[in-house]
Amino acid sequence: MGRYIIRRLLIAIPTLLVISFVVYAILALAPGDPLSQFANNPNVPPEVRERIRESLGLNQPWHVRYVKWLLALVKGDFGYSFMSHLPVINLLTERLPNTLAVVGVAYILGIALAVPIGMISAVKRYSIFDHLATTFAFIGFSVPTFFTGLLLIILFSINLHWFPFIYDSTLKVKDFGSFIDQMKQSIMPIIVLALFDTATLARYIRAEMLEHLPLDYVRTARGKGIAERLVVVRHVLRNSLIPVVTLVALGVPAVFAGAIVTEQIFRVPGIGELLIRSINDSDTPVVAAIVFLFAVLVVLFNLIADVMYAVLDPRIRYA
Repeated sequence: MGRYIIRRLLIAIPTLLVISFVVYAILALAPGDPLSQFANNPNVPPEVRERIRESLGLNQPWHVRYVKWLLALVKGDFGYSFMSHLPVINLLTERLPNTLAVVGVAYILGIALAVPIGMISAVKRYSIFDHLATTFAFIGFSVPTFFTGLLLIILFSINLHWFPFIYDSTLKVKDFGSFIDQMKQSIMPIIVLALFDTATLARYIRAEMLEHLPLDYVRTARGKGIAERLVVVRHVLRNSLIPVVTLVALGVPAVFAGAIVTEQIFRVPGIGELLIRSINDSDTPVVAAIVFLFAVLVVLFNLIADVMYAVLDPRIRYA
């Protein structure tokens, strides 16, 4: 297993290099100029704009800038933002807690709800609970997150005045009252993301368990006198989770990407909101850093999924 993990990590290095090159080339060749805000300002002379361009390295060919960016990236330096002139790593660390507070909690909640819902739906197939869960799942992954978010804002913020619809990033949790305020402003974006995650995962878990329930090893376990609850949990559920692990692992970067829309709707100052703003401003270092971070998450959680295969199924061995 150790040799397999090392080999996969070595393969990941050229993969990430290719991704970084493609991403940086697209951003560098795309239309848009980070200094366009100065172009329409008559108070900024052309020579000043050229000095600013030179200080940012924009007067160099894009492939030269890419090599310098990559060498700095190896040292953990993501460069400086063209707009705020702050280190990109500082912008990421400032926004990441807000994203994790919403996306992380929503994903964990989605998994925690999907496993029992999918399991009960499979065991009690065609029951009232199964029909309700199926209807909920179809609605959950069919309705876009932006529509669900707007619906919650209209219902709970505008009509009922229960929750604020704009996220207050300046709120600091100091006492119980501020903790309740933090929960109120986080609950709607968490519900939007958790609803989609729960619906998707529950359907997969139900489908996998329905395939395993009639198999011979399940009948053998029942014939040994093992309690039905233990048969379902220890045997059927464990084997059913093997393909679901891929969906869960690969869903982590997908959830971060999907949170871009949710953060825009609820004005959550997270990674997604920073990405949209940086794209509009042609802030190449920030956009490249965030997209590269998503690529690292995809490669990392692919590896985690493979490792979890061996944990859940002892028959799987990696040389």
